[in-house]
Amino acid sequence: MNEVEKDTKKAKRGTRVRMTGKERREQLLDIGRSLFAQRGFDATSIEEIAHKAGVSKPVVYEHFGGKEGLFAVVVDREMQALLDQVTSALTGDRPRLLLEQAALALLNYIDDNSDGFRILVRDSPVPSTSGNFSSLISDIATQVEYILAAEFKARDFDPKLAGLYSQALVGMVALTGQWWLEVRKPKKRDVAAHLINLAWHGLSGLDPKPKLETQVK
Repeated sequence: MNEVEKDTKKAKRGTRVRMTGKERREQLLDIGRSLFAQRGFDATSIEEIAHKAGVSKPVVYEHFGGKEGLFAVVVDREMQALLDQVTSALTGDRPRLLLEQAALALLNYIDDNSDGFRILVRDSPVPSTSGNFSSLISDIATQVEYILAAEFKARDFDPKLAGLYSQALVGMVALTGQWWLEVRKPKKRDVAAHLINLAWHGLSGLDPKPKLETQVK
C-alpha cells in the first residue's frame, strides 16, 4: 500500500491526516493523475478527487483553482518528464545507437509511466503551457533531427529533409508505443529492436530522390 492509499484509508476511518501544503498538493496530483488516466478528464470529478484525498472540495480549489488547473499541472509534468527522459538518453556517438536510445527511452517511459502516457495521448480539453502530445512528439523529433541531418550529409542526401524523416521515425515509435501499452507483447527491447530494424534498414536503402509509382490523374 502506497502513502496515498494509507492517507486515504486513515481519512475514511475519520482520522484527520495533517499534511503540509506541499504534501497535500502532491497527494492531490497523484490522485488526480490516477483518476484522469483511468477515466479521462470529463468522467473525473472534483468530488471524487477530494473524497479519495480525505479533504473537502475547497481544498482542491485552493491548490489548483479547479479540475482544469489540476489536470493542466498533471499534463505539464508528464510532458516535461517524457522530454527529459528522451533527451537525457541520447548519449551515443553513432547514429544507429542514438536512434536505439531514443526508441528505448520512449518505450521505457510508456512502461514505467503508463498512467501518464494514457493521459498524454488523450485529446486534452484543457490548454497546457507545454503544448499537447503532438507538439511534444515534434520536440522529441527535433532532438533526433540533428542525428539524421549529419547522416544525410555524409550520404550526399539533402539534409533539409532530416526534419521530415525525424517526424516520421518518432511518430512511428510513438504510435507503436500506444499499441504496445495495451498488448504488452513482444517484450519491450524486442519492440525497440524491430522498430530500429525497420528504421535503420529503411534508411540504409534510402533513395535520395524517391518518386511515386502511381500515375497522377
